[in-house]
Amino acid sequence: MKSSEPLLQTATLEEIKRGYLAEGPTFTCICCGYKTEAGIVYPEEGVLYEAERYMRVHIEKAHGSVFEYLLELDKSVTGLSDVQRGLLGQFYEGKKDTEVQKALGIGSASTIRNHRFVLKEKERQAKIFLALMELLKSKDDYAPAELVLPVTRHVHTIIYKQFDISEQDREKVLTKYFPEGTDGPLSSFHMQQKHKYIVLTEIAKRFEPKRHYTEKQVNEVLKQIYEDYVELRRYLIDYGFLNREEDGSQYWLNLPAEHEEKTRKQTETGRVKGENEEMNRRKELQEQAKEVKTEAGIYQIRNERNGRVFVDSTLNLKTINGQKFMLQMGSHLNKQLQAEWNEYGDDAFTIEVLEVLKKEDNPYFDTKDALAKCLSRWMDQLEPYGEQGYHGDKKGSSE
Repeated sequence: MKSSEPLLQTATLEEIKRGYLAEGPTFTCICCGYKTEAGIVYPEEGVLYEAERYMRVHIEKAHGSVFEYLLELDKSVTGLSDVQRGLLGQFYEGKKDTEVQKALGIGSASTIRNHRFVLKEKERQAKIFLALMELLKSKDDYAPAELVLPVTRHVHTIIYKQFDISEQDREKVLTKYFPEGTDGPLSSFHMQQKHKYIVLTEIAKRFEPKRHYTEKQVNEVLKQIYEDYVELRRYLIDYGFLNREEDGSQYWLNLPAEHEEKTRKQTETGRVKGENEEMNRRKELQEQAKEVKTEAGIYQIRNERNGRVFVDSTLNLKTINGQKFMLQMGSHLNKQLQAEWNEYGDDAFTIEVLEVLKKEDNPYFDTKDALAKCLSRWMDQLEPYGEQGYHGDKKGSSE
């Protein structure tokens, strides 16, 4: 399973629970990094999905659920013991305390109730810890700024007139604090108020007028400028260069009229170029989507230790890795196969495609019917029953 811990480290709690990041037209799976893009149609088992809906389909097919993926992360990431992971997995399945006790062989039903209490206590403690860390990261967000002024559209114009900044002052300050040029990083933000205003005016140019940013997107811009990006963000808001929604969900540039025209001219050429490139990219992806083909077929899961096999069909062979994930999570529908997987471990099994269904160029061709006949043929050939397989009878039904 591909690790995506860097994505988990930067994602918000809501993004982690949802299972994917939404940045502009792109949706990125937190579990494996798989991406979908708005404007592209994604086919899956005969159904067409738009990008965000398909991301949810992908998570379900490839990872089972976000809960299952997170539960399988290393204990160094989750902080959970093996016992706690097992308990959470059982609770997620809705099992009663007596059922959990039998499944895990831990103490008694009262022991399980005690574990539930401990986990609830851990949840309460985690909430307080998260609140403390959020307050620490934004330590001065709620403190008065050096200059206490209402955040309005013209607040930085007022400051500008108060400081009476000349072009010579501006050039001197920018040269001092942007030693690699104004497109480079900021050397320090420990400076007098007047210099802060000049620096913030320059930083504000890195945001596009009339565009709305998430807090994460704002942070990504500011991280390129200065290590304490939270402080920069706070001052941009306090000095009125950025506006934001009360809940912090959206940020946007807030320049007065005398700066807007200059900024508009500087960004217009790049914006038009970017729009053309985006349009070309969208067309390219749409053409690629037309060529995306899903292949139906037959696959088997084989126990290399004893030769027993599980045989099944799927309308999309790309999804068979989801079978391995379900087995790893102990949630596979075939109980015999799951039991031996638990006994022998991952390394004892191989998953392989037996046949790719050939689609006929015929308007009356029924893929599902053809796939069912193909599966029946393989079941007759392999006879995966009894000691030879994991199917309960010669009708090929899974237990």
